Amino acid sequence: MSEKESVAEGQTAENVFASPAKSLGDPGITPLSPSVSPKESEETVSLHQSFVVVVAIDFGTTSSGYAYSFARDPECIHIMRRWEGGDPGVSNQKTPTTILMTPDGKYHSFGYAARDFYHDLDPNDSKQWLYFEKFKMKLHTTSDLTIETELEAANGKKVKAIEIFACALMFFKDHALQELSDQAGSQFENSEVRWVITVPAIWKQPAKQFMRHAAYKAGLASPDCPEQLIIALEPEAASIYCRKLRLHQMIDLSGMEAVNGYSPTETLASGITHGDRYLVVDCGGGTVDLTVHEVKLPEGHLKELYKASGGPHGSIGVDYEFEKLLCKIFGEDFIEQFKIKRPAAWVDLMIAFESRKRAAAPGRTNPLNINLPFSFIDYYKKFRGHSVEHALRKSSVNFVKWSSQGMLRMNPDAMNALFKPTVDHIVQHLLNLFQKPEVSGLKFLFLVGGFAESPLLQQAIQSNLADKCRVIIPHDVGLTILKGAVLFGLDPTIIKVRRSPLTYGVGVLNRFVEGKHPTEKLLVKDGTRWCTDVFDKFITADQSVALGETVKRSYTPAKPSQMIIVINIYCSENDNVNFITDPSVKKCGTLRLDLTGTDCPSLPTRREIQTLMQFGDTEVKAMAVDITTSKCVKAGIDFLNY
Repeated sequence: MSEKESVAEGQTAENVFASPAKSLGDPGITPLSPSVSPKESEETVSLHQSFVVVVAIDFGTTSSGYAYSFARDPECIHIMRRWEGGDPGVSNQKTPTTILMTPDGKYHSFGYAARDFYHDLDPNDSKQWLYFEKFKMKLHTTSDLTIETELEAANGKKVKAIEIFACALMFFKDHALQELSDQAGSQFENSEVRWVITVPAIWKQPAKQFMRHAAYKAGLASPDCPEQLIIALEPEAASIYCRKLRLHQMIDLSGMEAVNGYSPTETLASGITHGDRYLVVDCGGGTVDLTVHEVKLPEGHLKELYKASGGPHGSIGVDYEFEKLLCKIFGEDFIEQFKIKRPAAWVDLMIAFESRKRAAAPGRTNPLNINLPFSFIDYYKKFRGHSVEHALRKSSVNFVKWSSQGMLRMNPDAMNALFKPTVDHIVQHLLNLFQKPEVSGLKFLFLVGGFAESPLLQQAIQSNLADKCRVIIPHDVGLTILKGAVLFGLDPTIIKVRRSPLTYGVGVLNRFVEGKHPTEKLLVKDGTRWCTDVFDKFITADQSVALGETVKRSYTPAKPSQMIIVINIYCSENDNVNFITDPSVKKCGTLRLDLTGTDCPSLPTRREIQTLMQFGDTEVKAMAVDITTSKCVKAGIDFLNY
């Protein structure tokens, strides 16, 4: 073997050797070509299959909705019909991401219908029903996500997460197809629709793959036609929409005079020139997601300048602070029991808080009243033996008082204090991001997502970042991602360059080099000195990668009769890793090559299976071909079941 040759870790190849790393469980393969190929953009898989309509589903932590556009009229984006139900003072252009299952685990309802039905149940009955809300965050917070991962209902009972997500997506599928059928005057077929589902850009690959599996289970698409479903990244979708904004469609928080130089009919793009850079801050219910883009003219394509960043700093952080406040006043033991014994009343209390939360503003002087459900007052008296009013009088929390109308009366400073930890996280993350050399010279900051409607968050970002760039908020800030996701579905190639969030690769054996490789990695086999556990990188963290650009590797089966090749894939958040045993490296998936049906009578003893992996899309994809027969080999990267 030449100095450049290496062998995939944990695999035995004929006439080569057996690696000591058997525990890795990879069957026999040998990589024939460990070097990264040059750009091969021409090998892009075409996404331009003809669909009559694109339907985008914005599956949010707190609220969800869909929008659509017909391919023949792409500029016209239709937002779904208004939902039945809703809360006073809250726009119901979207519906709450809540789902209700019957006591025996059958789907019952979604959104306002689920919430209202659950609210109207007898308290004893409600304990038997399975009510889920804010469950999307489970995909972000679960480090070992699998198809078996479970969600906990309000009553403490557990159900497989894949069932809940599939039911939610099926609801949107049925709702959208019905609306399209009503509009067309005839039955609209699912095969005519390209579906787009939005997910946070900071989600790892397993969560994206989980969402795809749930969509397959819901019947939106199938593994045989994966291109019918596109996973869109939320801040990317927002970015695509924001650069098409017209001046009258946005609020410029910075109020810089340059805005007045444009006519209202001009798009922001008329102020965006080739090479301009901007930041999109997507503030949702569960996460805050940031992406930095540069515009490439004349086509208006987008290039990602810095890998997606953010964290679990969405508006539910404010709900969590409110819950902590209640625990401080009434006792953690009582709040925990109340949530279990009166789950529907707890939901009511959080709905009451949500509407007051939206009324919080920097200049507010009058108090905010939050209705306490009767069952809260009643259950507290039974639990403690004294009244809610007594608890508030004795509490050390002096900025929350009792109102004789059965309400908690919070002064504005108390409400602002609930926002502070979450808002501070977001501002600090932005200030850190502005320190990065890759994001210098930003012209605009677009603030989008449901939480971006908060005047407290708007003021905090404006006061901390106004000197760095113009802070802009679209008028329909809560629908920005939805509209952008439709545009992305119509042209998935609009974002030409992305940044890899992680370093990906496989473990291989390389020729041992004295002074370069540690002695504990030395393996001598048939007189040849090898270095074990070498991390052969496909792509490194924050590496710029073009859409359609492929990483090429060639593998050969250990025996001609071998029909399945499985290769372990490793990842790291660092780019300077050398071995798969380094502390930051972990196994994250498998590459599976299925050679069934590619054999022919005169196969050589050493077959080459050339594998092409794409890292420039919203999901990692793989293709493979048998060089001898030129037949396609089924290739798949699995981040969920490995």
